[in-house]
Amino acid sequence: EGFLYTFFYYLILFMLVLLPSFLLLSKHIDHRNLFTQRVCCKRQSHFVYIGQDISGSPVSMRARGAAAPESPEPQSQLPSCGLGQLCQPTGMRVDRVFLFEGPREVEVIQECQCELKLSQCVRVPALKTYYSETPYEAVIDVGGCSRSKEGFSCVPTKFDSALVETPNKADLIQTVVACELKESCYRVPYVEYYYEIVHNAGGVKEERLKEIDVGRCLGGCTTGNRCLLRSPSDPEMCHLWAERQSSSCVPQGYESHSFVNQHGQMRTVLSITSCLCQK
Repeated sequence: EGFLYTFFYYLILFMLVLLPSFLLLSKHIDHRNLFTQRVCCKRQSHFVYIGQDISGSPVSMRARGAAAPESPEPQSQLPSCGLGQLCQPTGMRVDRVFLFEGPREVEVIQECQCELKLSQCVRVPALKTYYSETPYEAVIDVGGCSRSKEGFSCVPTKFDSALVETPNKADLIQTVVACELKESCYRVPYVEYYYEIVHNAGGVKEERLKEIDVGRCLGGCTTGNRCLLRSPSDPEMCHLWAERQSSSCVPQGYESHSFVNQHGQMRTVLSITSCLCQK
């Protein structure tokens, strides 16, 4: 009897004193485990209209889309990943579609998972599969940039290329080497080489290689809602998305470089010095 009396005494003490404190503490704990994270962070359907095929029929594909909802989640709902994490694509497939105006490449997300949210602007791996399910299938780390900060974008500023064999020729795939924080519309270096004729100190004509950084404008300036068809029952859900509008980031300033080419003619090349969003 003494044992049972002691047992029930501590049980009642736990329920009256310790249990309320435990429940209060549990409200501030992220309950989700690895299983629930992977269930919430999953690939979503995202259809995009990309044009017409050679018969004139419209073509829509399950193309690249957000791994998590594009709109911010309400504070009452838990994010799909843990604190300090984002739901990101882990594998991409590049499909070639033959449209009326010619071949087109469409990026398709294969799967997603929770990744750490990076506070620095750095280059991150990005695996893409080219010529999937063919003898020429190749997986390449094309690279990407971490998420942008308010007012700036973490964008690629240095590039390289990788070679992919195809049935017709070898394709060069552009890869990202380095990233920096820039405004949404920005200039990146782009070097061109030319031959020029010069006279040395002795008056002898020489042919030299001239390097000019002509520059390029990258980034996007367009905004707006790209949803073409929303769910009647859930306005937050979009069934069909419009293709992203082409960039309107254009050259603002330029400078000229003049030289005499191999044929003895004066040649002028313009190089971009700055870029801006075209109104």
